[in-house]
Amino acid sequence: LTIMVIVICVVIFGVDIIRHGVGNVLTDPTALLDTFMVAVSLAVAAIPEGLVAVVTIVLSLGVTKMAKRQAIIRKLSAVETLGCTQTICSDKTGTLTQNKMTVVKHELAAPKEKFLAGMALCSDAQWDDDLGEAVGEPTECALVNDAGKAGLTGLTAEHPRVGEAPFDSGRKMMSVVVETLDGEYEQYTKGAPDVVIGLCTHIYEGDKVVPLTEERRAELVAANKAMADEALRVLALASRTYTEVPSDCSPAALEHDLVFCGLSGMIDPVRPEVADAIREAHDAGIRTVMITGDHIDTAVAIAKQLGIVTDRSHAITGADLDRMSDEELDAHIEDYGVYARVQPEHKTRIVEAWKSRDQIVAMTGDGVNDAPSIKRADIGVGMGITGTDVTKNVADMVLADDNFATIIGACEEGRRIYDNIRKVIQFLLSANLAEVFSVFIATLIGFTIFQPVQLLWVNLVTDCFPALALGMEDAEGDIMKRKPRNAKDGVFAGHMGLDCVVQGLIITVLVLASFFVGVYFDMGYIHIADMIAGNADEEGVMMAFITLNMVEIFHCFNMRSRRASLFTMKKENKWLWASAALALVLTVIVTVQPTLAEMFFGPVTLELKGVLAALGLAFLIIPLMEIYKAIMRAVEKE
Repeated sequence: LTIMVIVICVVIFGVDIIRHGVGNVLTDPTALLDTFMVAVSLAVAAIPEGLVAVVTIVLSLGVTKMAKRQAIIRKLSAVETLGCTQTICSDKTGTLTQNKMTVVKHELAAPKEKFLAGMALCSDAQWDDDLGEAVGEPTECALVNDAGKAGLTGLTAEHPRVGEAPFDSGRKMMSVVVETLDGEYEQYTKGAPDVVIGLCTHIYEGDKVVPLTEERRAELVAANKAMADEALRVLALASRTYTEVPSDCSPAALEHDLVFCGLSGMIDPVRPEVADAIREAHDAGIRTVMITGDHIDTAVAIAKQLGIVTDRSHAITGADLDRMSDEELDAHIEDYGVYARVQPEHKTRIVEAWKSRDQIVAMTGDGVNDAPSIKRADIGVGMGITGTDVTKNVADMVLADDNFATIIGACEEGRRIYDNIRKVIQFLLSANLAEVFSVFIATLIGFTIFQPVQLLWVNLVTDCFPALALGMEDAEGDIMKRKPRNAKDGVFAGHMGLDCVVQGLIITVLVLASFFVGVYFDMGYIHIADMIAGNADEEGVMMAFITLNMVEIFHCFNMRSRRASLFTMKKENKWLWASAALALVLTVIVTVQPTLAEMFFGPVTLELKGVLAALGLAFLIIPLMEIYKAIMRAVEKE
């Protein structure tokens, strides 16, 4: 815009000097000043002075609206990116599911009381007598609550912990050593069944401990898969007995030659709104990908419920990723919708692979180790409830409710904001182009149609209020039926540049027509020579000014949709009506109030027929735009 303004001003300044004669202009300071003022008028006409303020306010209002929908935007640039998101890589627990674990199934080898106590003791959650339930991480709370239902609530006091190997995502398990009532020490190891079973050499059969045969091991693996296929999160428990406190409580020293105790299957119900959100995302051309540390069978079962995948062939594990080169992963990334048993470092590879397909990627996370992948994604999404401060600080957006559906709502809001900003830009630029064309044509013919103060009034008063109201327009009905826009497309993509020019030309014709009608009303004839001499053109200027203002007020209603007919809009924009009324009142004041009218137009008054003619010409923008929209719909449909 700046380059265009400079070029136009220089060209018009030069043309005006040549038209008046170089010698005459250089020797006549008044003529030189008039020529300079024409160039200033053109600069004022070309620059949409309110654009920066309007766009900033629209973005701010949009971000506020997103916050009310639980999506907190930390970077304004994220709003634009949300509108073109193509792939969402989402954690399962707490985002797609409710993160409310409940144990619903057991596969017992050891006595039930020993199994329940071992699961509760090998947890960092604690039973709260006042609440009557466990407090802590949801998965471990489920295990402690499971023991609590059986009356096992005072376990930590009865069996103090004397050693531990804390949970590690690489080992996928944790171990504790506790003191028993008979003075011995019992180790409990809890973790992923496939890992824990592999560390066991014996198994309980009631109160007895017997060797774990390969046949029995296969039965345990099958039982784990059956529970996982029911969308249960499965954890295994194993134990080991000591006569004294182990001198070395490292994982390597503790986690071997274990006795298998049993499996615990817990359900984390999917969020009821997520399936609909995923369907909406699919309709909008947004692919949802699940990333989880759970067993692949559990992950696939939940992904099927949500409509993310249809069968297990679309799932892959972290171990499989380790065996793939970056080139192989890039080539086959679109084959997978579920990534199970992944480590945090895998997430960065997944993001990079999707981005290699020119996808705009959103990535969710809550842990410190998720920060690199969140930072690498186009849209990093942190969890407001379970997320760490590190994760939130690198995220572009934070979900106050940790809910996947909020991401889809944010994508819709991002599309709405971007659409509205484009409408605002088109509305303001079409008006400014009309001003440029009007001043340019009038200058070439040899008369003055607008003064800088009149153009500033239109740009800062008449245009700004309706532009702000356009920025608050509700989303159009098909906004989540469209495919994501190409992030490489500029703001003028989709024939918007053509729209601005055509609409600017239409407004120019209406404004110039109003000017000449005003001249005719005043003089009874139109004579260019008289107009060039500056005779009797004040009424024409006033009519042109009224028409330009009223065209903008009518045109803002056209811009509620770039393509849909104004008469098909089902929702009303009360802000647009209010802003149009305000702009109308202010325009009437500046043309009727004697002091303001003389400052703007000089000693001239407009008869009723002039006012009605100006209004009639301005109203023509609505039927003319309906015709143009119909033509463009037909062209773009082809």
